[in-house]
Amino acid sequence: MTVKAAEDSNQEAGLILPPRHETDEGMSISVENSILGALLDRLAKPARLLAGSLLLVALVACAAEEKPYVEEPVDKLYNRAVDQANTGNWEAAANTFDEVERQHPYSTWATKAQVMAAYAYYQRNQYDDAIAAVDRFLQLHPGHKDTPYAYYLKAISYYEQIADVARDQGTTQKALNALNDVVQRYPTSEYARDARLKIDLTRDHLAGKEMTIGRYYLRQGQYIAAINRFKVVVEKYQTTSHVPEALHRITESYLALGVVEEAQNAAAVLGHNYPGSEWYIDTYAMLTGKDMRPEAKEGSWLSRLF
Repeated sequence: MTVKAAEDSNQEAGLILPPRHETDEGMSISVENSILGALLDRLAKPARLLAGSLLLVALVACAAEEKPYVEEPVDKLYNRAVDQANTGNWEAAANTFDEVERQHPYSTWATKAQVMAAYAYYQRNQYDDAIAAVDRFLQLHPGHKDTPYAYYLKAISYYEQIADVARDQGTTQKALNALNDVVQRYPTSEYARDARLKIDLTRDHLAGKEMTIGRYYLRQGQYIAAINRFKVVVEKYQTTSHVPEALHRITESYLALGVVEEAQNAAAVLGHNYPGSEWYIDTYAMLTGKDMRPEAKEGSWLSRLF
């Protein structure tokens, strides 16, 4: 299997509100007294400038005018937000949940509204806002009964931003850290079960990124750099699907460098742990084509790992 074919097989299938339109009412000046006609003609230019200035001042004053603050009962606000969420109006729901906290910050409903606002932001794919809302909730209420869910919501907000392996994986690492946080803090919770599954997928994604870089170095003939990337996969991501190929590429790189013993050892480790894989078949054919056989080497870094 070629480097390009393997790389292609690892690629993953990875609201701005419309501007508010304002209308200006047309204004007309009617001159009813003909005696003033000449005077108005003479003053037309400065009058137009003055009218424009007055209009500008009026517009600024209107823009600066804010909607009057009206406090509503907490149950009315919260129920409205829930109704908005139930109808899928997540933008309005997020704003109304935030309003619950603003108007009634010491209410028990305000605490619940913080979590619900974060969920509404998540539903709108406003992941940064969701994470910020969760962080604020956790800071203010670390012992609340909804804390496990808040940690989980933060984790999946990162998880759903995971990009294709060809792009930077900083968010993927944040997702992995947040998912591990859920499992470590609440190992028996329902959230931990889902987090464990997502951890496996996230680790596989990070391993895929290392493989992409390693294959690139291999194509460029930078064999030591390639080996270092493949080593990360077999050392940090042993449970992922990328390990058999990583061992094959390590064998290929060592052969290119002329380090025969390490190449034979990598092939032996591959054959011992993945005897029926297509990567071992390719590796065995590669070695036998050079009159070599897989051969384990005591004390090598690979032998210590497996």
